[in-house]
Formats: sequence, C-alpha cells, structure tokens
Amino acid sequence: MKILQLSDTHNRHRLLSRLPAADVIVHCGDFTDNGTEKEVLDFLNWFIELPYPHKIFVTGNHDLCLWDADGIEDLPPDVHFLQDSGCEINGIRFFGLAYNHPETLIPDAVDVLITHEPPVMILDNSSGIHWGNVPLRKRIFETHPRYHLYGHAHESYGITKEQGIVFSNGALMNNKFQLCYQPRLLILSD
Repeated sequence: MKILQLSDTHNRHRLLSRLPAADVIVHCGDFTDNGTEKEVLDFLNWFIELPYPHKIFVTGNHDLCLWDADGIEDLPPDVHFLQDSGCEINGIRFFGLAYNHPETLIPDAVDVLITHEPPVMILDNSSGIHWGNVPLRKRIFETHPRYHLYGHAHESYGITKEQGIVFSNGALMNNKFQLCYQPRLLILSD
C-alpha cells in the first residue's frame, strides 16, 4: 500500500501540484490557519476532489472549529475524518487521534497511527523547543503501531525508525509558513 503524507499546509494546499499517485492520502492536521469554517470548507472541497481511492485527515491545533466535532456530515465514503476513530483499508488498520485528546483512546491493534502532535523527542524539535507529547510517546511504545504519522514541529520534517516503529513528521512548512518540503510517499510492506 502506498500512503502519501501531508501535514501543516496552513491554507496553502492549493499550491501543491503534481502529487504522486498513492492508494491513500493522509493529512495530519493544520490544514487551516485560523480554524474558521470557511477555511475548513476550502480544504475539504480541495481534498475531496483529489484523485486518491482513500483520503484520511485529522485535526491540528489550528483547526479550531473541528476540535470537538463528532463527525462531518455528507462526506463521501472515500473520505475519512478520524476524530478519535479508525478505519480499515485493504486490511490496514488506521486510527486518528484528535488534537489534544487523551492518548488512552489509542487502541492496541493499529497499523498506522495518525496524530498532529509528535511524541516527545522524536522529530519534535522546532525553534529550539521540543513540542512532543510525553503520554503519546508512552502509549505508542505500549501499542507498537507499524507507522506513526504526524506533523506540528515544522523544523523536524523527517523520518526515523525506533523500536520497529516508523515515525514520520510530514510538516510541509518551515517556521516562516513557507511550503518548503515535499509530501512524503510511504510504502507499507507486509
């Protein structure tokens, strides 16, 4: 399965062109700047029209108007808003944890965990500050998902592997809010 990861596009999603083919596109939050309904609708109109068989997104700290949403009405069946919930695609179990929600909601059986926040001390440094979440790190190493996809720490775009878990910070912007990184294509193998 090919997964295309995006994060932290902050209303600049329409500047992304020539995105590579994938089975699933995942946005790890902060698709807006101010979290207004208008910004969310612009993102959703763009996201829904992307030519991917499956589309997944979670909220970030900027996506305020969706923080407490239980769902979004009238989303097409190929678009999954994972707000403390999961879905299974071709046998791969995805789970999305909403921004600032308790890590205890992460189930034991997950292949791909999607959050906005990073775990502390793993691709979480930006502006000299570690933005990672301590309880999230603890829960990840308890549950051992195969992949953890996130963003938030703009200066820590990258990928690493620890204790058999692939950690991918897909934040596409630098701290000046300029798109400067490429969406990451991940290939999940058996």
